[in-house]
Amino acid sequence: MFNLVADVESYPKFLPLCRDLKVRSRSTLADGREVLVADMEVGYKAIRESFTSRVTLDRGNSEILVEYISGPFRHLENRWHFTELGPESSKIDFDIAYEFKSRTLALLVGGMFEAAFRKFAEAFESRADLVYGHA
Repeated sequence: MFNLVADVESYPKFLPLCRDLKVRSRSTLADGREVLVADMEVGYKAIRESFTSRVTLDRGNSEILVEYISGPFRHLENRWHFTELGPESSKIDFDIAYEFKSRTLALLVGGMFEAAFRKFAEAFESRADLVYGHA
């Protein structure tokens, strides 16, 4: 599951609201963690926003940290932690915290984002079934 979530370039294929994602850069830190800087475009109907994030892939600790760099948010951070339960099962903890810069934008799309975040887990489960062949 770590690899499925780390494959950010595939997000537009299955993740709600994700219209496009481009990786600007990739680097590997001395401790082995991989760091990506990516631009994601999200949208719903006529509303489109882009933002840039730093994604740290920490395979050794089974964690992925996404930190906001720029865009319509005042703050955005999400963290994934993966615990292998068996050969074909994992426990995944996902935490997200965000705040829009604009109160108007928050009022316009805040509820939509809340609904989308609730659907993210479902989208990743469906993607895992497709990629790993479990139904």
